[in-house]
Amino acid sequence: MSLVDRDLKVIWHPYTQMQTALPPMPIVRGEGVCLFDENGKKYIDAVSSWWVNIHGHAHPYIAQKVSEQLNKLEHVIFAGFTHEGAVELAERLLKLLPINQKKVFYSDNGSTAVEVAIKMCLQYWHNKGEGRTKILAFKNAYHGDTFGAMAVSGRSAFTAAFDSLLFEVEFIDLPTEENIESLKSQISNLKSNLACFIFEPLVQGAGGMLMYEAVYLNELMAHCRKEAVLMIDDEVFTGFGRTGKSFACDYVAEQPDIMCFSKGLTGGTMALGITTCSQQIYNAFLSDDRLKTLFHGHSFTANPIACAAALASMDLFTEPSTRENIQRIEGLHSQFLEKIRHHPKVKTVRQTGTILAMEWETGNDTSYFNSLRDILYRYFLDAGIILRPLGNVIYILPPYCITDVELNYIYNKIEQALEEI
Repeated sequence: MSLVDRDLKVIWHPYTQMQTALPPMPIVRGEGVCLFDENGKKYIDAVSSWWVNIHGHAHPYIAQKVSEQLNKLEHVIFAGFTHEGAVELAERLLKLLPINQKKVFYSDNGSTAVEVAIKMCLQYWHNKGEGRTKILAFKNAYHGDTFGAMAVSGRSAFTAAFDSLLFEVEFIDLPTEENIESLKSQISNLKSNLACFIFEPLVQGAGGMLMYEAVYLNELMAHCRKEAVLMIDDEVFTGFGRTGKSFACDYVAEQPDIMCFSKGLTGGTMALGITTCSQQIYNAFLSDDRLKTLFHGHSFTANPIACAAALASMDLFTEPSTRENIQRIEGLHSQFLEKIRHHPKVKTVRQTGTILAMEWETGNDTSYFNSLRDILYRYFLDAGIILRPLGNVIYILPPYCITDVELNYIYNKIEQALEEI
């Protein structure tokens, strides 16, 4: 029995309608920006395997550090114990973040990092004896698939089956020059009950790579600070260079109270989540009253192997060559954007850092369920490119090691698709 047949017999894949989906593609190895199937065909991973891979597949340096850690300590309970990797990773990450970030809380993935952040904010006000329970978020947001993360994500087909079970959230539009004053008024009217404001900075990933300007985010954050509304910066997607700077928050002057990380944190090697917070948040949990404890944890909290992968990834991320590669990708994306901007089939095209997104004109509204998605997905797979369109939105989000030749091949195939489909 083939691997595909065995898979279909026992596996339920994520975000997949198993009744109608194409059979899964067996991948046997990765190298750099490429993945190879069981027949030896090469595919350029133009979406970084769900946005996690920043240095390339099977990176030898990360593999070496993970192997070394496996032979020393695979795991230890993190309640009442610690280890060198967790401490060093926290120390090094905090040095890269806004100066007000002082503490690191480990979890398992992006959704759990968000869950921790939400619980920190809600319990912060509870511990202080104030009844702030409402959360502010952007429309079309995506923060994860666990219940708290779903609740602060935009209501959509993804959440429809659970909407009646999700807690109420105040949703606002992305800030623009035209609506910023109105948004600030909404916050002022809600402030006495607002626990926090959670946002994806500059780019809403799963919402369709929707982008907005840092100047208006900064203005909104400044107003939240004025009204004592805590702020959660969800950098699960945008962190570690995706927007051109190390973190999207580097584009704004205001500092969030809490930040969330995952995806690129380990270079795409394995799951790990981090939630950082200010001293102010942390202090609200310090008490002789044990009921003020943050009651949250995971079996694999601060797993030493995951920490080793993250430390190795950080070594690579802070090398000058990585910054040069990010700037190179930005430049090539910008050139391609200008080249296709006025094509009749291009509804809109936008870029933030290494993220390039193009909406295909279909005559209908942009939709995650647009039938064009499957046509484009197969077209690019046949060309040896992994692009996973969000409906009629194509985006390129490659590992930083991608070459000019590989990027230009992707651009050329997109141009061909615009003519042929």
